[in-house]
Amino acid sequence: MTDRIRALPLATTIATMMLAWSAPQWAQEAAPARIVHTDPAAFRQLSAVHAGAGSMAFAALLNRGAVTPEFNFLHRGVIPAGAGIGHHFHNVVEEMFVILDGEAQFTVDGRTASVKGPAGVICRAGHSHAIYNAGATPVQWMNLNVSLVAGVYDAFDLDDTRAGAALDPVPTFMTMRLDRALLRPAGARGRGAATTPSPAAVLSRRALGPSVFATTWAYIDHVVVPPGTSTSDLPHDAVGEAYYVLAGTGTVAIEGPARETSPVRTGDAIPIRIGESSRFSNTGSGPLELFVMGVARDMTAKTRLLLAN
Repeated sequence: MTDRIRALPLATTIATMMLAWSAPQWAQEAAPARIVHTDPAAFRQLSAVHAGAGSMAFAALLNRGAVTPEFNFLHRGVIPAGAGIGHHFHNVVEEMFVILDGEAQFTVDGRTASVKGPAGVICRAGHSHAIYNAGATPVQWMNLNVSLVAGVYDAFDLDDTRAGAALDPVPTFMTMRLDRALLRPAGARGRGAATTPSPAAVLSRRALGPSVFATTWAYIDHVVVPPGTSTSDLPHDAVGEAYYVLAGTGTVAIEGPARETSPVRTGDAIPIRIGESSRFSNTGSGPLELFVMGVARDMTAKTRLLLAN
């Protein structure tokens, strides 16, 4: 027990690095500064993350307060072959590891299974998780985190790399697939109506709904905007959103205290806050593909989403 308690300062140090930016800074930033691009040259190298195997590189694209006070971060990085994030508990936060390509071994509550990307696995508050890359090539990785208590991040390391763990043939935990073949016009969120004349329709899918999450985390959506098409104007009255551009180029128009219009491209992370509205337009020649994370204003707003489903 004493050794495990001593591991907490490392987790605290990692959390401090993860939560470097504050909400007031975000509130003062204009659109170009609000949008953060994935830059592998800026990734930080860390070894034995949560007592995991090897080392990995990552950067915080969005951090504490970027979407709501309970939103902690959106990270982007690379997990090399033979490396991973060690088995650890979260009791106040919940977290999702997403692999954008390849295959990785995910662990939740001590049960391990191999999951092919693009896919994600949620670890609810009060549970444990890990990830290990047993393959021969690096895995592109993303991590999202929301707390039950604003401003709090917690982790309890179990000193287990999960390297060589026995694999279940079928995951015993909740997984999410990012598969374009599953998308449909209009989807579950009213994003399907094009605002410009086009034979193509915006495609969307609610990959994970509000019942999956214990915090104010509300959903994960997957959206594809065809060339020459825009999403509907979406008001964020009760739910803020964090976007990650999986593919393509376009623009985002954000209506808030001021109107902001900025270009977006593959690898960009964009926070949209409560009280703003947003619209994405595809200005490129290929699909504009978006990963969308919704975080409710409070549990009352989250409950309304649950009842509406």
